[in-house]
Amino acid sequence: MQTESPYASMRGSITSKHLPAFDEAIINKYNRSGPRYTSYPTALEFIPIPDNLETKILQNREARAPLSLYFHIPFCRHLCYYCACNKVITKKNSDSGDYLQYLIAEIKHKRRLLSTPADSSKPLVKQLHLGGGTPTFLRDEEMVQLWEFLQTQFEFLPEDQGDYSIEIDPRELSGDTLKVLRQLGFNRVSLGVQDLDEKVQIAVNRVHSVELIENVLNEARELGFHSINIDLIYGLPHQTPVTLDKTVRRIIEMSPDRLSVFNYAHLPERFKAQRQIKDEDLPSPAAKLTMLGNTINTLTEAGYQYIGIDHFAKPDDELSIAQREGKLHRNFQGYTIMGDCDLLGFGVSSISQIANANTRYILQNETDLQAYQANIDAAQSNPTVMPAVKVIKTSIKDRLREYVIMNLLCHDYIDFKDVNQKFGIDAITYFIDEIQQLGEMQSDRLIDMDAAGIRVLPRGRLLGRNVAMVFDEYLDKKHKNRFSKAI
Repeated sequence: MQTESPYASMRGSITSKHLPAFDEAIINKYNRSGPRYTSYPTALEFIPIPDNLETKILQNREARAPLSLYFHIPFCRHLCYYCACNKVITKKNSDSGDYLQYLIAEIKHKRRLLSTPADSSKPLVKQLHLGGGTPTFLRDEEMVQLWEFLQTQFEFLPEDQGDYSIEIDPRELSGDTLKVLRQLGFNRVSLGVQDLDEKVQIAVNRVHSVELIENVLNEARELGFHSINIDLIYGLPHQTPVTLDKTVRRIIEMSPDRLSVFNYAHLPERFKAQRQIKDEDLPSPAAKLTMLGNTINTLTEAGYQYIGIDHFAKPDDELSIAQREGKLHRNFQGYTIMGDCDLLGFGVSSISQIANANTRYILQNETDLQAYQANIDAAQSNPTVMPAVKVIKTSIKDRLREYVIMNLLCHDYIDFKDVNQKFGIDAITYFIDEIQQLGEMQSDRLIDMDAAGIRVLPRGRLLGRNVAMVFDEYLDKKHKNRFSKAI
């Protein structure tokens, strides 16, 4: 049963009561470190995977469950100082060709274990995403090679039905890259921009012109990509409310379908690249809040719908429509409309999420490139060797809490009757401690609670992660300092 969205009665317009309300005092009161909930339990709960478990998981997955494929391409030609991703800085073109062969070997290895529906020779793929790093580090001909090989292994929905996306560094495109991607069947692109101010760009070692971004976006639109996303970051060195507002307004003129506006978390003790950024160049916490508030107001005034956790989309974008219809989901790829898919990851550090009867598993490949490649090499001579090195086996209790957390983050609502029917519990009794903890948030008008359920109010939408954290059994047990602040 699908939880009814508070947007369900709306089919094209968003009224002010559904927009996030920016309240600096409330944000300062509740803002604390916490997960982004691309999974529950989070990745911090991984344990070493037992021998042969990944083989059994792949062999026993439901053959008719569609797949979402993720490929991690770790290479970048330039080091962006803010970056906390798993990446390898190199200018050697041969690295991409070598890595592609490892990806193909991993695909073959996993594909042999996947069962197929009785009426099909291949598993069905509804979604595909290339992330990184810089996925277009792969040369155009290598991208073609990967795509054509995938067609031999899987059955893909037609491009007007499936969701096939790639992250792009506009500085790293050849003259034909976008055309090649569109001809292959990619229908969604995400452009890493971060900021248009030159002083900020120099400080984070990511320099590009406004004209370049606009040209790439316009070309993608002319080629017929269904949805174009732009990534921005607030809190970077030398940013001010004035300079960021100028960037946001210029981006709005370019009219992307989606925007992701991330909070820069300065953690130089964990991420070596961030040590190139001077503390004294960073905006103050008060300035960051002003930037966020201005950005929210500017985007919503321009007609963008706040999806949740940093994401905005035009009202006619698939994400916005899915949220209004109560069909939005969240996984390691972020917000998605393909919640019925098993996620199958390939490449260094990639993560898979696979349902198996009444159990769901989360698996991760080796995060070190050389160790990942050694693992794939070993699998060539020993088929019992598998790429995953970590696993989380979710319990029914985990899945109950995941259901509550994800509905709060995707739909701003949880229906107790729905939870009772789905999990065979009395939600009010089961979550009595959590309901009591939410009392202060209710008093502060972040949420509204009654016998029917819990609804996140406009004042609480920016703090949805904080509402969700109340239902996280793992959060206060360990690793509290491993997460960034919600705002």
